Amino acid sequence: MSLTSLLKLNLRSLILLLAVVSVLITLGNSFYATYKVQRDLLISNTLEANRVYAAKLAEMTDVFLESAQDQLAYSAGLLGSQMDDDAALMNEARRLHKQTNSFNSVVIVNQDAVIVATSPETLEVKGLTLTSPSARQSLEAKKALITDPFVSPAGNYLISISHPIMSKGGRYLGYIAGTIYLQEGNILNRILGKHYYHDGSYIYVTDPNKTLIYHPDKQRIGQQIANNAAIDEVLAGTEYALATVNSQGIDMLAGFAPITKSSWGVVAQRPRSSTLEGLDGHISAVFMKSVPLVLFTLAGIWLSAIFISRPLWQLASNARLMDRQEVQENISGIHGWYFEVAELKRAILKGMGLLNDKISKLHTDSHTDAMTSLLNRRGMQQVLDSYQKQLQPFSIITLDIDHFKQVNDTHGHDVGDKVIQALAGLMKTHARKGDALCRSGGEEFMIFLPGIDLTIANDIAERLRLQVADFEMPTAGFITISLGIAYWSGENHSINDTLKRADKALYQAKQQGRNRSVMTESI
Repeated sequence: MSLTSLLKLNLRSLILLLAVVSVLITLGNSFYATYKVQRDLLISNTLEANRVYAAKLAEMTDVFLESAQDQLAYSAGLLGSQMDDDAALMNEARRLHKQTNSFNSVVIVNQDAVIVATSPETLEVKGLTLTSPSARQSLEAKKALITDPFVSPAGNYLISISHPIMSKGGRYLGYIAGTIYLQEGNILNRILGKHYYHDGSYIYVTDPNKTLIYHPDKQRIGQQIANNAAIDEVLAGTEYALATVNSQGIDMLAGFAPITKSSWGVVAQRPRSSTLEGLDGHISAVFMKSVPLVLFTLAGIWLSAIFISRPLWQLASNARLMDRQEVQENISGIHGWYFEVAELKRAILKGMGLLNDKISKLHTDSHTDAMTSLLNRRGMQQVLDSYQKQLQPFSIITLDIDHFKQVNDTHGHDVGDKVIQALAGLMKTHARKGDALCRSGGEEFMIFLPGIDLTIANDIAERLRLQVADFEMPTAGFITISLGIAYWSGENHSINDTLKRADKALYQAKQQGRNRSVMTESI
């Protein structure tokens, strides 16, 4: 073989090697960049979602504590002139205990630390004198108080919400208290326990002494937590989100918010591994589907390298810069003056298009609820960011299914899922082209109506409510929904405040009997 032939062979090998390395580096860089961007986005959105979720739960708990204190204050006012009437004391204790499901028990203690009335009476602590410092917290405070956890004379681990009883002359007579048993079924379980995520995420509540007063694992209630940055921040009164390591050494994405009435802190957290699990699967799927195309491209480069030099050099040079926006246009402009170059150019362009399509689909999937095809919380946040940027006024309708737990308990979760899908379909029939429909979690939904005022939004909500009430759901039969409506004017007011007002209106609709719409005042 002549020297010229060797030089040509070496040149072809060099072109092939350069092209192969360039394509692999470019594809690897594209995959890495895609993974890194989506990973950071998922972490950021998870942190924000956990913060918002913790803030909502903290707000709900604050509302409960305020309501409980109002109930106790009312009872204390009645008892100011009846502390010597044993029958009146017992009747009031029974009334307050049975009036709501707020307390596990109710006790009345006189100024001498003697328990003078209890409900339920099965506690068998009437007549006992409180002696321990923890049990005497409310007595010594002589003011409305939410106590630290302690063990009661009946042996229950609890917190107490108390209010002082004063005579008409202002003399301290004792106190009335409602208790929450921390290691049994209680109001905190009902408020905080409806957690619809099954991805390793959970919430917990800690008191000012870093003692767990609510946790999905009841064995951990009463445990004091140290060296946890999220707990340190929330007990300092901060509402925020951060990546942290929990007490069991697991990397968590935690959002937290303080409960102002009691100085407790709510922490909602999700394992980092669970957050990124779906992303890994999407990237792997894109990679596996790209492998045949990559192999085809490399084969084309090898065949083309036998016959050409300059066109292949142009392709290889551009392939190394595939992450630039103008590369696709540059490759399209290369002159494929024979079959092999034209086919290779087409394959590379097709590969870039497929990769872009996969990335676009991955982005869409990350913003869409898989069950209903409505926007998820990430998609909702993107819509809100757009409204905020454009100062676009909008009305919001928040809604959820009344007594949905009964549907799941009676018919099973599969039927519950079908009900959710059917409701989403009804929502779509009422939506305009520019409306945004979101599933915010479980059986809860949000409808954003840009440019629609509060009155029209209420009409839309009522039409939807009536249509749902008249629609027979698969297997489950007829259901009803409750709706809350609020309006954001597009001025310098917090959208989050508008969302909270809509949630509050929804809560009022529930409180007023369900199957109704409630409007808030516009801002």
